[in-house]
This record gives sequence, structure tokens and C-alpha cells, in this order.
Amino acid sequence: MLVQPYLYFDGRCEEALEFYREALDAKVEMMMRFKENPTPSTTPPGSEEKIMHCSFKIGNSSLMASDGMCGGAAKFAGVTLTIGCDSTAEAERLFAALRAGGEVRMPLNKTFFAERFGMVADRFGVSWMILTK
Repeated sequence: MLVQPYLYFDGRCEEALEFYREALDAKVEMMMRFKENPTPSTTPPGSEEKIMHCSFKIGNSSLMASDGMCGGAAKFAGVTLTIGCDSTAEAERLFAALRAGGEVRMPLNKTFFAERFGMVADRFGVSWMILTK
């Protein structure tokens, strides 16, 4: 069994993918725009160039994403993605990249359970935990 996150960016998917390419070295594996939809009647008006579905990798993890119904109000409440880092330097670099335009929820610090641990919401509202053992 495989469980994969599916993120709905409500009209900002392409912008998010570019951000994750730069911040996390994400690699887009597949992308389909609404204009490629075989049933165009389900395409939200004016969203032909928006992303209907994509899959991308961050490290060894695969994620999927979409612009959804392009309403402009993405909500990621109740879900946090966690990145386990191999070094303190990597944790600091990724935390800094994700906090650009976002919100630090817990500064990246040494804890009783990790060499570094921090929580941040990126500029799209996606919550992240960064962890180094």
C-alpha cells in the first residue's frame, strides 16, 4: 500500500511547483493542464492553462497536486508534511527556503528528540516540519 499527499493549490499550483523546485529541488514527473481535459465541460471557466493534475518528487517522496477548482483560497488545515534531513546544514537550508514569504511556527532549534526541529508554513499555507536526528 502507498499513501501519497495530494495538494490543491486553488489556482497557484504552477507557482508552488516553481517554488518547490527552487526551495526543495523538486522534480516534476508529469503535468496535465485543464485544456488537455478529455471532458472540457468540467473545466472551471478561464482555467484552461491551469494545472489539472501533476506529480512531482521531493527527494524520494512522490506528491501530487492540482489547481483544483481555481477558487484562490487553498486550505491545508490539519496536514503537515515532514522532511527528515541528514544534516543540520541541510535542515537549516531547507527551513530558510520554506520560510521565505511564509510563517515560522516554531523556530528551528535543538530539542530533546532531534538535533534540529522546526515548523513553518510556506507562502502557500502548506505546513512543514523539518527534522534532523
